Amino acid sequence: MTPTGMLWPAVLPAFQAATQAAPPAAASHALGWWVTIALAAALPIVCFVLAKTTRLGMIAGATFKEAIRQPLFLMLLALSIVILIVNTFLPFYSLGEDVKMLKDCGLATLLVCGLLLAVWTASTSIAEEIEGKTAMTLLSKPITRRQFVLGKYLGIMESVLLLLAVSGAVLLFCVYFKVGYDAKESGKEVPPWYVMDTIGNMSRQIPLPDPARFAETIQVMPGLVLIFFEVAVLGAISVAIATRLPMVVNLTTCFAIFVIGHLTPIIVQAEGSGRGFGVVQFVGRLIATVLPALEWFSMQGAVATERLVPPDYLGYAALYALAFSAAAILLAFILFEDRDLA
Repeated sequence: MTPTGMLWPAVLPAFQAATQAAPPAAASHALGWWVTIALAAALPIVCFVLAKTTRLGMIAGATFKEAIRQPLFLMLLALSIVILIVNTFLPFYSLGEDVKMLKDCGLATLLVCGLLLAVWTASTSIAEEIEGKTAMTLLSKPITRRQFVLGKYLGIMESVLLLLAVSGAVLLFCVYFKVGYDAKESGKEVPPWYVMDTIGNMSRQIPLPDPARFAETIQVMPGLVLIFFEVAVLGAISVAIATRLPMVVNLTTCFAIFVIGHLTPIIVQAEGSGRGFGVVQFVGRLIATVLPALEWFSMQGAVATERLVPPDYLGYAALYALAFSAAAILLAFILFEDRDLA
């Protein structure tokens, strides 16, 4: 039991170790995280209400069921879990930084699986329905084309959220376990799985997460949120492409946008240096303006420096993802508005 017999003194060192901040700043981060958790908990309730009361929700629900029933969903889920478990026991020979490598590789695995699910589902659920005349039958009912596109996008994001929730929970457990596993392999003192403490004025102790393990585990949580934001942006772009082009073109285009989007900061830096030809600078400025800056959703720097991403950064990233996704969906409305379905 801690000297004060409270939960927060047992958890606060984990926040301080992850953020390298003074106690007031750590407490501010913790408050922001509780707000984030509350909003995340309210999101499924809102989606459930929309699914039961609106046509948009019904389309999203049907798309969600279609996405999780396809073999790709189960294959990506199983593949991501297997990779995470293998990486937990696989030595990286990183001079004592195996936990960092596990977090980095785990987040990259979840990102790739989420992107494949979003792009594949957008192609099969929109492009193939248009080509197979299924969309024309659906739109003959009192459903507008905008409801069709937006409902499809929301259903795809629901399936991605389910994939990230399950595989993300496995990643959190693997990181929690990896801290003790590496300590044992290195001959160091193995931190316990839990510590006994009390909450408030409770008369009995309850098991709580060990601060050493918790400090490493909680750092992964912002990465899961940022991965969902990045998949939401590319998923919206994929939906817009699927209204006009088939699956192969969709996959190729999204892959190119993914690669270039992560190189956007380098392009902006090279363009701002003033070196090179005018045409090259114009093309670099155009790419940096039109394509999303996906590097903003990367967690590699935070993982390398063992710092916890603050909630305000997640807020700005959420606004950026929402703005770019809305722009892509608006483009999808325009492209699908005059699409011949006959």
